Amino acid sequence: MSGTGRPAVKGDGMDMAGVIPGRRCWTAVVAVMVACSTVLTGTDRVAAGGPPAPTTPVPRLDWQPCVPGGRFDCANATVPLDYDDPGGRTVELAVIRHRATGPGRRVGTLFFNPGGPGGPGTVQMPQIYKFFPREVRERFDIVSWDPRGVGSSTAVDCFATRQEATAWTEGKPAGVPVGAKERADTIAAYRDLARRCERREPELLRHVSTADSARDLDLLRQAVGEPRLTYLGISYGTFLGSTYANLFPGKIRAMALDSNVDARAYADGALGDAPETTFLRLGSDRSAAEVLERFLTLCGSTTTARCAFSAGGARATREKFDALMRRLRTHPVGDWTYGRTAAQVVSDLYVVDPGWADAAGTLQHLWQGRAPEQAQRPAAPPVPHPDPYLGDEQAAAVLCGESPNPREPGTYHALEERAAARAGDAGRAWAWAAAGCVAWPAVAADRYSGPWNRPTANPLLLVGTRYDPATPYAGARAMAGELADARLLTLDGYGHTALTNPSACVARYESRYLIDGTLPPPGTTCHQDTAPFPAPTPVGAVATGSGALARTRS
Repeated sequence: MSGTGRPAVKGDGMDMAGVIPGRRCWTAVVAVMVACSTVLTGTDRVAAGGPPAPTTPVPRLDWQPCVPGGRFDCANATVPLDYDDPGGRTVELAVIRHRATGPGRRVGTLFFNPGGPGGPGTVQMPQIYKFFPREVRERFDIVSWDPRGVGSSTAVDCFATRQEATAWTEGKPAGVPVGAKERADTIAAYRDLARRCERREPELLRHVSTADSARDLDLLRQAVGEPRLTYLGISYGTFLGSTYANLFPGKIRAMALDSNVDARAYADGALGDAPETTFLRLGSDRSAAEVLERFLTLCGSTTTARCAFSAGGARATREKFDALMRRLRTHPVGDWTYGRTAAQVVSDLYVVDPGWADAAGTLQHLWQGRAPEQAQRPAAPPVPHPDPYLGDEQAAAVLCGESPNPREPGTYHALEERAAARAGDAGRAWAWAAAGCVAWPAVAADRYSGPWNRPTANPLLLVGTRYDPATPYAGARAMAGELADARLLTLDGYGHTALTNPSACVARYESRYLIDGTLPPPGTTCHQDTAPFPAPTPVGAVATGSGALARTRS
């Protein structure tokens, strides 16, 4: 939910907020689609009893430069697979650190989760490190990790080779399946994935829940010598944070949760045949539709120099978009099908700059009957494994194992039509985003589904963006009321996470809170630094007052 998630696009893995080399888009739990006809029931062994009693040894972190001469340090942590059996099988966590940059001003360690489920912190933290407020970088060692089951940690991997994984990905429809055959092909592909996963690693699949990761986080806190946790989580990372806060309420120093997942909507209910998917319960479809409408309105209200897809007016631009999407259902442009385009547009809305301009360019190319140009690959981060395997099964193992979703294959088409009636193309994309759970073969041995209101040692800071295409602002408001002691800071802007859609105002309040615990006044609202489709920046003589003609740069 590239936080809680974004619709799957062919070639994407399950990354949350952040940039992955070779992937076009920022952030999001990418949709997982797998199969099974059995109704599965889960256990909530952690819901009432809190952390397990057996003593668990604290891992030792042997920090070494990730690459020679690099600014990041790497280490591995050994933790129990099953916290009810701490002396049994173990798993490895890949951990990364950037030391505080302000000599003599260090406050402590800030732990960061980039979202998902399935976001590899060892890759995404270095890629978005520059977005952390300057004062936070100066005062904290920033530590992240690949959660269990993900990336360079002990990972869920259901294929014998990368070639097998690539063939599986390329053999299924991209994004939203169109027509009965594509729907059947999608379900069949994920049934195949479920069978592969059950054969290869059934035990690991049961022990990659958010509650397991929260316990890992508490061991990492102890490993760096912090008596209490300082934490920033974005998107799905807010659900991890909420889980930690309720399993270990006395261990909170400061916790900032950005783009909040409504924990009750995500986790409530038995793991059986749920009437709606996780993302429809969260309201991701409605939220994405609202953001898409704002995108088309703002695009149509400006020139093609600022928004390539503009048709000269809000209504005309909306009609142009609808006509393009109808055309793509029967006449794809190369491998740009309707399903891929619908998912890609929602994904591009996550980050205003450059995502909104990218979306406009993509749509205009398709309108002209041309395949969009290949996006420039982001620079690989300076880590030993900059492009780890991030297959669909890694996010599925978490999401499907702990969050209720429909188990009947035919339900998804009905949900798609219902979501389309209320949210258009964005609704179709989100309706299929958890279809993989229809066949998922495992249930989390320990999942946490509440309560969410345990009194914490210190208050939490929540940040909610009004126009978020993945985790609706309503989710942040719900969690502000659900958690025992939380203050909501509102970003009156667009995109998924304030961290990757910067606001100097949010950065100031977040920095003060993380450093000394000072909360913003109740009802505080901030604005983004960069509005969508901004006017070109004047440069040259007029800008300096000499009276000559100004030039512009985009």
